[in-house]
This record gives sequence, C-alpha cells and structure tokens, in this order.
Amino acid sequence: MPKLLSAPPFRHVHDREIFHLAVPTFFALVSEPLFLLTDSAVVGTLGTQALGGLGVASQVLMTLANLCIFLAYGTTAAVARKFGAGDMPGGIRNGVDGLWLALIIGLAVVVVGQAAAPWLVQVLGASPDVAPYALTYLRISLLSTPALLIIMAGTGVLRGLHNAKTPLVVSVASNLANIALAVTFVLGLGWGIAGSAWATVIAQTAGAAVYITVVVRAARRHDVALAPDVAGLKASAAAGVALFTRTLSLRVVLVVTTAVAARLGDHEIAAHQVAFQIWSLLVFAMDAIAIAGQAIIGRYLGAGDRTGTRAATRRMVEWGVLIGVLFGALVLLIRPWAPLPFTSDPQVHALILSTLILVAVLQPVSGVVMVLDGILMGAGDQRYLAWASLWTMLVFLPLAALVLWTTPEGAGTGLFRLWLAFGVWICARGLTLGFRARGSAWLVTGATRA
Repeated sequence: MPKLLSAPPFRHVHDREIFHLAVPTFFALVSEPLFLLTDSAVVGTLGTQALGGLGVASQVLMTLANLCIFLAYGTTAAVARKFGAGDMPGGIRNGVDGLWLALIIGLAVVVVGQAAAPWLVQVLGASPDVAPYALTYLRISLLSTPALLIIMAGTGVLRGLHNAKTPLVVSVASNLANIALAVTFVLGLGWGIAGSAWATVIAQTAGAAVYITVVVRAARRHDVALAPDVAGLKASAAAGVALFTRTLSLRVVLVVTTAVAARLGDHEIAAHQVAFQIWSLLVFAMDAIAIAGQAIIGRYLGAGDRTGTRAATRRMVEWGVLIGVLFGALVLLIRPWAPLPFTSDPQVHALILSTLILVAVLQPVSGVVMVLDGILMGAGDQRYLAWASLWTMLVFLPLAALVLWTTPEGAGTGLFRLWLAFGVWICARGLTLGFRARGSAWLVTGATRA
C-alpha cells in the first residue's frame, strides 16, 4: 500500500480535483435521505398503517435502487476513460448505451414488479392493515423505475465527464419537487398514500427528462447516433453483471447482520438499528470521495497516465484515513449521549454504548475500503471486485452463524460479538482491495479496458 499521510491536508496537487467532484456529490447524496424523511412525515399524517405501508414498499424500492447502482458506477468508469483519452464521441456513445440499458431494465422491472408486488409485500411481513397501503404505494412507484434507472445512468455520464454540479442541481430540484407534489396531492387534494407515490413518479420522470436532454444534446454536438448499439449494450451489461454481483454480496452481509441481531433478542436488534444507522451515515459521507475516485481514476487511466493514477490514489486513500479518524473521534465524543434520542431502556442503552466503540474503531478502515472500492471501480476492475466481494461474504457468513449458535440466551454479549464479525468482514474487504491496489494488474490504460 502506498505510504499514507505524506502531504498536509489541503496542500496536495490533487485536492482541488478531488473536492471539485466530492463536495457536490456529497450534497447530492445527502439530499436523498432528507427527502425520504420529509416524505415519511407527509405520509405519517395519514396514520400508522399508511406509514407502515410506506416503510414496507420503500424497502423493496430501496433494494431495487441499490442493486441497480451499477448503472451509475459502470457508466462513470466507461465515460471517464474515454474522456481521459480525448475520445468525447466514444464517451457519449457509452453514455447513450447506458441510458438504453437503463430503459430496458426499467421496463422489465415494471412488468415483473407489478406481478410480484403482492408477494413482495407479504414476504416483508406486512400486516393485513398495512398491506393495502404498501401495495398501493409500491405498484404506483414502480412506474417510475425506468426514470429512476435513467437518472442513475445519466448521473454516471456527467460524473464521468467530471460534471458533479448538474447531478447536484437535478437531485435537489427533483427532491424539492417531490416534496411539494406530495404535500399538494396528500394534504391538499386528499389522494392518500397514492398521492405520495404519484409525486415520486412525476418528480423522477422530470429528472430523467433532464438527463436525456443533456445526453441527447451532447450526442448531437459530437455526431453520435442515438440508436442503441448492440455491442455497446453487451459491454455495459457485462460490466453491470460484475457490479451487480458485488452489490448483491454486500447486501447479503448487511441483511444477515440484521437478521442475526434480530434473533439475538429484542434489545439487541434495537441497539443494532441505532449503531448501524450511525455507521451507515458516516460511510455514506465517505462515499462522496469514492464516487469522485471513479471519475478521476477513469480519466487518468484513459489518458495513459499511470503516475497520475498512483498519485491520485495515494491522496484519496489519505483522505479516507483522515476522514475515518475524524469520524471515529466524533463517535467516541458523542458516544455517552448517542443512545438518549432513541431509547430509555437501560439494557438497550448499554448495548448501544458498547457497540459504538467498535463503530468508532472501524471508521478509518471503512474510509480506506470505501475509497479503494471507488478507485478500482473507476479503473473498470469490476470482475475483481465481484470475486473479492463474494470471498469476503463467505468469510463473514460462518462468523455470523457462529455468533448466533454460541451466544447463550440473555448473555448480553452477542451484539458486540456480531459487530466483531462485521469488523472482520470490513478488514477482509480492506485486505483484498489493498493488495489489489498495491499491485499493477488494475492499472490498465487506454480508452477501453481490454
């Protein structure tokens, strides 16, 4: 691994480039959970059952979005390479193919999702009172899936071209429009939970229209055909399969962690929810640098600049460590008071306090993992990422099972041991990504990754 912390903060040649992309990306990422909170508040005025229905449907939609994030990540890497190589028409061609792939997948999800919606609601355990609300919201919101996936691919195109400001503007504008429409439809017109779902459909469709307009204009400017290219679609799909595998492996780890915590006891799952949300929030903030890394590394490799790639990688890893150390210190600082807004149960309170120690310790490692994941993604090293994610998942699963099987009922130590297993998984990811970054197999230069 390159030597860390070799330059003072804010005094490195790559800092301006990193934060030019990372800062707008951070605010674009933050706008989404803020919108979800507001949407929940609006639907909450309809009653407990409606809010529960929103929660069930949102889990399905969020899982779908997470599994399809490869449309953004894969497009960013491909476009950035062409951008770095000076092949703007080729980069726009990748972007057009990404939009077509998003549309095809989105339409397929709408058809399958409408048929599977009742089963999905049932699998998530919705009660008879909650299920009708969940089914209504899910079936209407699924209509926005093509638009959602086009937004992901369009975001990848612009980030690949080192334009992070337009995705920020579109994200904030779409979320504000969604909130305004939800308030109008739900509270003003009395459409109930369906009003909130239709607000999502309209807002996301408008956001997708913006990205389509931007890409179409760029295609015409560079004389790029708008018709789908079969070879381009196959290349995008091939990269997407590897990234899908990577993401699915990560989701399995997170779901199993929650499932084990739930089986350890009610106090454990309550404490785990708080600790996990704090960990997720901090990792979510680090993701801005990882996404910047996708565009920066893709551009340097496209330009054939291995030295610049190494230097940018080193600096982003430094920032991952620095931010992780700061976040770890912040968690330890707020730890004595962190449980207070969430619980008055002394047992849950104690479990949160012990778990947050591990959350704090894991922050620097999490920072490096997030950054290296983004860097290798930007290099187009998706196949390695897929295999690494699978192997680290296989490391974690026996440890999680061991925690469940060997923790006596009421022992009170199970959650801490589960988070130790979770920490082993994070460290395993750090090792697999670190060894890869230290080598040179991922440093493939040129407009395409052969």
